Amino acid sequence: MKQQRYYYLIKIQYLGYRLHGWQRQPGLKTVEGLVKKTLRFVLGELSFKILGSSRTDAMVSAHESAFELFIDKEPLENMADFLVLFNQNLPPDIRALSIKEVDAGFNIIQHPKKKEYLYLFSFGRKSHPFAAPLMATFPEDLDIDLMMQGARMFEGHHSFHNFCTKPTPHTVVEREIEFCEIILNTKITASFFPERSYLLRVTGTGFLRNQIRLMMGTLVQLGRGELSLADLEKSLDPNIKMPVNYIAPGSGLILNKVDFT
Repeated sequence: MKQQRYYYLIKIQYLGYRLHGWQRQPGLKTVEGLVKKTLRFVLGELSFKILGSSRTDAMVSAHESAFELFIDKEPLENMADFLVLFNQNLPPDIRALSIKEVDAGFNIIQHPKKKEYLYLFSFGRKSHPFAAPLMATFPEDLDIDLMMQGARMFEGHHSFHNFCTKPTPHTVVEREIEFCEIILNTKITASFFPERSYLLRVTGTGFLRNQIRLMMGTLVQLGRGELSLADLEKSLDPNIKMPVNYIAPGSGLILNKVDFT
């Protein structure tokens, strides 16, 4: 007889500054590793596995991410009680936001979803050290108006073959970006943040490895005067190979939300 399995979608948030990304790695603190360690304690003898919706890089944070929890044989007795116990035992820089039961037809990887990323940054003057976990600071003056123009050029359907780390022959580099803009930051604030900071906001259905950080790196190079808008346009041409060589720091990147449609 086939073993009964139960499926749950859990949304979480975390500060990634001390962590080495989502994916479990031997000898390193990762979100997946700490979540699994906590679940082993909370679920006791129950057999389980998890599958994440996004593999964030080292130092990248998430305001809202998600993973699917698979439990064999027995369902959770009370999801609300489980969420309280789970949070009580997670480290302070990881928090579970919600849980809901899904069915076997739900697949967190293949299920249609929209992701929104934010990249928080300032420039021209070194920021307070307390800002480091959430904000990248670029010491030189940047042409922010030019960077705003450049961000809009990423919108639409493009080949992002130049904006991917270590693509394989099977990597699908054609991606659709629904929205991309640089705006003055009023969304994430703190008393120790600089008086003026900015956000790169990007939404789409899926992104390549390091794509957002490479896009941000290109915009920084644009703001420095190292690249032009014409160079950015060429980088999106499927027939031109000009791999981006500047990956913006991971600490400024935040997975802001994941919406399942």
